[in-house]
Amino acid sequence: MLIKVKVFPGSKKEEVLKKTEDSFEVWVKEKPVMGLANKAVIDALARYFSTSAANVRLVRGFRERNKVFEINGVFKVV
Repeated sequence: MLIKVKVFPGSKKEEVLKKTEDSFEVWVKEKPVMGLANKAVIDALARYFSTSAANVRLVRGFRERNKVFEINGVFKVV
């Protein structure tokens, strides 16, 4: 399943907010330096979908705020 994610790095909170069926907003505390924010988003999405981080893959938008992620495996939305 492909989802669109708008990322807010360097935030004071960590949160995943579902906007539409395939669109999310994710706030993470890490700064966008050396891929740390991307890693934090992958971890946050893995927790949200109750799957491992290995099943979450960044498809597009490595250096952009708007990204596309692929979620694989069996998961249950929390």
